[in-house]
Amino acid sequence: MKLSRPVCSSNKSIGKKVDTLVFYGVDTVINIILEFLNHTNSKIDACVDYSRPSLAIEIVLLRDAFLNVKKRGVKLRYVTEITNENISHCRQLLTMVDELRHLDGIKGNLYVGDTAYLAPATFHEKGKPASQLVYSNVKESIEHQRYIFETLWNKAIPAEQRIKEINEGLAPEFYDVITDREKASQAILDLAKSVKKEALFFFPNDKALVRAERLGLLDYVVNASHKGAIVKIICSLSENNAETVKKIIERAPEIQILNGNNNSPYGMYIVDGEKFIRAELRNPDAERFSESVGFMVYSNRKTSVDSFKSIFELLWNERAANEELRKAHEMQKEFINVASHEMKTPTQAILGFTELVEIHPEKSGEMISAIKRNAERLQRLTNDILDVARIESQTLKLNKERVNIYDKIQNAIRDLENQIPSSNSSRISFVCPKEPIYVHADKVRLYGVLANLFNNAVKFTRKGTIVATVNVKDKKDVIVSVKDSGPGIHPEILPRLFTKFATKSESGTGLGLFISKGIVEAHGGKIWAENNLDGRGTTFYFTLPLKK
Repeated sequence: MKLSRPVCSSNKSIGKKVDTLVFYGVDTVINIILEFLNHTNSKIDACVDYSRPSLAIEIVLLRDAFLNVKKRGVKLRYVTEITNENISHCRQLLTMVDELRHLDGIKGNLYVGDTAYLAPATFHEKGKPASQLVYSNVKESIEHQRYIFETLWNKAIPAEQRIKEINEGLAPEFYDVITDREKASQAILDLAKSVKKEALFFFPNDKALVRAERLGLLDYVVNASHKGAIVKIICSLSENNAETVKKIIERAPEIQILNGNNNSPYGMYIVDGEKFIRAELRNPDAERFSESVGFMVYSNRKTSVDSFKSIFELLWNERAANEELRKAHEMQKEFINVASHEMKTPTQAILGFTELVEIHPEKSGEMISAIKRNAERLQRLTNDILDVARIESQTLKLNKERVNIYDKIQNAIRDLENQIPSSNSSRISFVCPKEPIYVHADKVRLYGVLANLFNNAVKFTRKGTIVATVNVKDKKDVIVSVKDSGPGIHPEILPRLFTKFATKSESGTGLGLFISKGIVEAHGGKIWAENNLDGRGTTFYFTLPLKK
């Protein structure tokens, strides 16, 4: 390319000859920019640093030229770095150009038009026009500069977004590709430190969770959970990370962990719906995070964050559904095993005693009593199975009426006391107040709940006192409690006490409390249990709305 000699006079102008020229002097530079703007008919793309917007507004000749360009229908795209310092000028620029965008850290300036481009030839002082300018109408040079502009333009964000970020004190948008492994380790630690409301972590394999623990990442996540943050983790669960999972559950039981059966080439980490990291897995079996990662993308770009969060939620919901199906399958198998076992015993007894009646008719009275007892047991199990089906299908029907809850408690106690074997020295204490308390309830179902609670209390209290109480809360609810002095509820059972088959007893199906919960909740009440503070026994509570 041909480069001109220095030009100093302000009357020097750009011509039609294909050439690359350098112009000198502030006045000459401004004149050339004005001529460039006035001679462009289709579009102008401008990329300038943070100091240039003020010149476009404050130098009247330049401002009027920009306005004239827009008036003539020339499309003007303008990208700069919008800062607290130049935000007022950028707001004015929004009215002068077709589209304004922001990009962090722009250095240097260029203008690309239909048939030429301009660029300062030397460093310029802040707030002052350049004193040297390169002009070229060489086609190859124009195409090269336009490629540079388009690359920067595509990385930039709308000016309105950046102005909003500045006004609201938001962090500027960034999109970093990190290839340095130590920097990648620090970036993911910084992300974990920043968790305030929500952390969604997708680990690529089982060892990734162990690496996260070694890095110290899980310490920050646990602390965030203690402060109320929602933490969800998807990770393959295996012997490799069983100890790590146990530690997490012990330190922060609110953290939710799903078995993802992952074997993914990347990990995904989203925090507060504002930032995300996508880390490529380079060495799946590495012991340290820095050894495992290939490269990492770290960004707060909203569209990308929202996209990765949506992907995580889809993965979470899919794995949660799979886990529920697995549990349902296990429960179904357990139900069949328990039900068949429980049915087998009374059925065999009935068959056995029936045969004995035929052989020993003189003992028919004793045999028929045993047959009746086992038939009733079989009937109870059948009714329990039917109740479970009604509760799960939400077809449980209640025949509500005005019921004196004291009467129901006394009836349940009286019936049970007649059934307590002589080997059990426990007794039931209930002081009936003078004034009755009425609830609107199905008296048969209410009796079933009370009978179940008292039965359980007697079963686990070989000796001692079982105490029943009734209280009124806020003149709205009745609270019934049944306190025993048995061994208490096993810690493994307590969290799932009111689910199906939740029992460590060698007898019983573990359906009673599940049915009781369904009945109480159908009445608009709640049921729960607590091991007693003195370490002896358990107290069950349930509430029912008062009858007004």
